[in-house]
Amino acid sequence: MTLSSRVRLAEAEGTAIRARDDGWMLDELKEDVGRIIPGDVLARLADENPRRARSELQSACKQAFASPRWAGRSKELKARLSRDLEDIVFGMGPLQSLVEDPTITEVMVNGTSSLFIERSGLLERETAVFTDEAQVRALIDRILAPLGRRVDESSPMVDARLPGGHRVNVVIPPIALDGPTITIRKFANTTMTLGDMQRAGSLDGLASRLLAWAVRTRKNIAVLGGTGSGKTTLLNALSCEIPATERIVTIEDSAELRFTEHPHVVRMEARKTNAEGVGEVTIRDLVRNALRMRPDRIIVGECRGAETLEMLQAMNTGHDGSLTTLHANSPEDMIIRLVTMVRYGFDLPVEVIEENIASAIDVAVQTSRSRDGTRFVSAIAEMHRGENSACVADPVFTRRSLESEGVWARAPSWLDDAIDMGLIESGEVASWKRACSLS
Repeated sequence: MTLSSRVRLAEAEGTAIRARDDGWMLDELKEDVGRIIPGDVLARLADENPRRARSELQSACKQAFASPRWAGRSKELKARLSRDLEDIVFGMGPLQSLVEDPTITEVMVNGTSSLFIERSGLLERETAVFTDEAQVRALIDRILAPLGRRVDESSPMVDARLPGGHRVNVVIPPIALDGPTITIRKFANTTMTLGDMQRAGSLDGLASRLLAWAVRTRKNIAVLGGTGSGKTTLLNALSCEIPATERIVTIEDSAELRFTEHPHVVRMEARKTNAEGVGEVTIRDLVRNALRMRPDRIIVGECRGAETLEMLQAMNTGHDGSLTTLHANSPEDMIIRLVTMVRYGFDLPVEVIEENIASAIDVAVQTSRSRDGTRFVSAIAEMHRGENSACVADPVFTRRSLESEGVWARAPSWLDDAIDMGLIESGEVASWKRACSLS
């Protein structure tokens, strides 16, 4: 074993010992604080006045530490135990510090055996913080209770949105074979623009300009890619190009989109059934309702089922400039995926569905993730009707890797139309074509 390996092992063992020591001392602090302020009183106060509840808990901790049993304990230990207890009562317990860390984008609890985080697109293993399943289940119940959700053997999977906007997914046995799992996907409060993505290397200035033109000229855009490839980030960036004079209606399964600057946004979120099995509101329901809300643009966070047909029809019936995302490995694969999803709910001929896709979606943008976790735009395609097939994805731009330069195949046909309509300056387009080696 190398010296560095021994050091890491010693650090891990030290952390585990401290966690065990802190565990039984934290239990003692809970008992002492419970005698000063009963749990039901604190819970009621937390609902009425969260700030006062935190103040009362801190005061109770100070009173508890004044007793002889805590004599000789360090200030650092007492501060850590107070913070841990506050996290347990008001936050996510041992996960609170990870959720608050701005560099972490995902937290994954795999039973009691392992804990992983995602930072900068890469997975890192953390020291396990749970000693038994009862601790994990207690945290799950504490997370879900304020959301009006519950998980049990009859309903062993839950997907919900936390008050801060983060998304949490829970799976318990018997579905989760190795113990309860918790997956928390965090979302930043700030929105990246196309300029921000350009500075980060996710796309170059030429691709950024073309996508901005696509939004400005009200092209319907589908953003596609795998899980964690940056679809939502790009969708948010594209939305920043929508004029402030337009009304946007967003539809999501779990609210992730951020519109911090746009003045006129109506946000809607689907709803699962309640404990009695009623009250479900689907994406499809929301798309239908959005058509009655006088939207200039409709943004569907992700198409994944029968609502796809309503989305395509909305794009085809006067709601130009709409945006959506979906899981697909390429623009060509997107066509197959959309056909499949439409056929979930409607028995329509493939040719009819493809014709709807060709007339509804103008631009497909592919996002990818490199091996080091960096996300980038890997393809842009123009969608149109073909001679031998109802829908064709015509490549405009491809980028094989983060390290390689993007290759421009052609300019989209709608650029000339945009010039004729006075939406884009001809000189600006000519300069862009020269830079892309297309003229």
